[in-house]
Amino acid sequence: MNRTIKWVLIIGGGLIVVFVAALVLIPRFIDVKRYKPQIEAEVSKATGRTFTLGDDLRLSLFPWVGVSFSDLHLGSLPGFEEKDFVVVNSFDVRVKLFPLLFKDIQVKRFILNGARVVLETRKDGRVNWELKAKSEPGVSQKTPQAVEESPGDVTGTGLVLKGLTVGELAVTDGSVVWLDHGKKTRKEISDISLRLQDVSMDRPVRLTFSARLDKQPFSIQGSVGPTGKVLGKGTIPLDLTASILGQMDVGLKGNVVDPAVRPKFDIDVQVSPFSPRKLLDAMGKSFPVATSDPRALSLMALKAGIKGDAEKVSVSKGVMDLDGSKLKISMEAGNFSKPSVSFKCDLDQIDLDRYLPPPSPEKRVEKQPKTAAAQVKKKTDYSSLRRLSVDGTAKIGSLKIKGAKIENVHLKIMGKHGVFNLRPMTMALYQGDLSGYGRFSVQTDVPRTNVQVTLNSVQAGPLFTDVLKKDFLEGNLKANIDLTMTGDDAKQIKKTLNGNGNLLFKDGAIKGIDIAGMVNNVQAAFGLAEKAGGTQRTDFSKLDVPFTVKQGLVNTTNTTLISPLIRLTASGTADLVSENLDFRVEPKFVGTLKGQEDSQERSGLMVPVLVTGTFSSPKFRPDFERILKQKIEKSLPDLQKQLLSGDGQKGEPQDIGEQIKGLLKGFGN
Repeated sequence: MNRTIKWVLIIGGGLIVVFVAALVLIPRFIDVKRYKPQIEAEVSKATGRTFTLGDDLRLSLFPWVGVSFSDLHLGSLPGFEEKDFVVVNSFDVRVKLFPLLFKDIQVKRFILNGARVVLETRKDGRVNWELKAKSEPGVSQKTPQAVEESPGDVTGTGLVLKGLTVGELAVTDGSVVWLDHGKKTRKEISDISLRLQDVSMDRPVRLTFSARLDKQPFSIQGSVGPTGKVLGKGTIPLDLTASILGQMDVGLKGNVVDPAVRPKFDIDVQVSPFSPRKLLDAMGKSFPVATSDPRALSLMALKAGIKGDAEKVSVSKGVMDLDGSKLKISMEAGNFSKPSVSFKCDLDQIDLDRYLPPPSPEKRVEKQPKTAAAQVKKKTDYSSLRRLSVDGTAKIGSLKIKGAKIENVHLKIMGKHGVFNLRPMTMALYQGDLSGYGRFSVQTDVPRTNVQVTLNSVQAGPLFTDVLKKDFLEGNLKANIDLTMTGDDAKQIKKTLNGNGNLLFKDGAIKGIDIAGMVNNVQAAFGLAEKAGGTQRTDFSKLDVPFTVKQGLVNTTNTTLISPLIRLTASGTADLVSENLDFRVEPKFVGTLKGQEDSQERSGLMVPVLVTGTFSSPKFRPDFERILKQKIEKSLPDLQKQLLSGDGQKGEPQDIGEQIKGLLKGFGN
């Protein structure tokens, strides 16, 4: 028995010695370079491309399995301008042999130098990186849909390793070039360098990566791991910082869980302050939008916790700095095929006028007849909004938009199945407040909107001055407005605008016009005589403007103005589509200047005023027909008496022509 064991050990040891000797001696006695032509021919046959290797081709088997070569060229497919698809200056890898049998990977070195990849797209859309699909006769190939796993079917188990160590891993002087001949663009990532240190499964791996994107620097450094014994499974910590074009630094710190099976992540993101304008300038691109303030979008920063998996994602403790504004945000989103989103936003302050396009100079454009193609407007696809469910709130401390200064904005939006409700909608403005409700529906291809707004105790003067840039009306404003409209462009909305409302101004004034003077003196009011000096204004205790809107036509039948001197009523229409005005203003004196305390009688001709023209160029003119009718009605009894009785001295009737002249003599008083 002992003799048998002895011979078994001798024979086994001898075989091992022979095997090791073979591994050591074979590469020394066999010239691998002799097989280079066969290797090149087989690779060319398999890829359909030219393939060449340099003469420095080496192979070792023990104690390290190693391959090294230089000057590798893999050509592009026929018909492409670039000769080479892949070029490698030199490559050297050494892996320990025996530990591989026990799933223990020990790499002495992995060095890739001077690798260059060219990705080329022809004008006809063909690309040089596609591989020829080959199938054997009679063998059916499954479509990707046929073999696709359902989200819940997790079959991956990850690669189980006993150990992994790498002594030296470096990729140096690499480059990737994108050429698109159809778009006439060229992009290049050059000076690619990747180095890994302390590569192991049971400790963090130090990573350093750098490159240049179109000659602009880009780098990543930090640590990843430990990865654990099963690659692709378990929790993998990461702590990385990316520097982009020397303009922006992005930090990522957290964990990735089961990346090869069912990926999850929980990462804190921090973007250090940077200038979006300078970043795009470094990329060689012009800023995509023009802003009224050329300094807008010059400073941005972000930090947030992002957590999620393939089914949902959430953002917590999000803070974004934009110029002088700070936005706090939290959000959850899931069920991405029919997205469900909830969010909370809190913005301290923002001046949106800075980010709006600058006013463009008005240019007179000759209207050209529209072609049939131009008349057909492309429909907006609202299907994504119909699938969306949203539940969110937004708060804004102070807001400026179109000159209006607003504070304490509170909005809540809820919606699903294409119907979105904005309720409540509250804000403070100009010593008053606004509350309202909005509803936006895209259940059909044409959106439908309903807006209800209530204003209380708003100071109209500062509001109109800031928004309209005109100081023409002041007073305490109270309003109720209820409007509906359809469409998604201004022209269509104007045509379909319907609703009603009421504007009530109290204890105010109309500036720039003296209605009392206008209605009492035709010549001065309409430029036929010299106007009285001083500030022109009409004080009132109440200005009430009820209105209705039907298909874009605003109509008021009983607008009233009450002042200490006159009562005024107005009626007419304003066409929002054609922007034409058609109003009639009817004045009436109350007989005293100070109500019951003033007994001074007022006299003069009341002047009804017609307002026509357009929104941009209104026209005012007296209603001469009505003026003449008033004068005749007032003077007719005296005229009849004079015609019948004469002048009282000679007993003869006066000349009728002279009587009419007398009738019109005071027309302008």
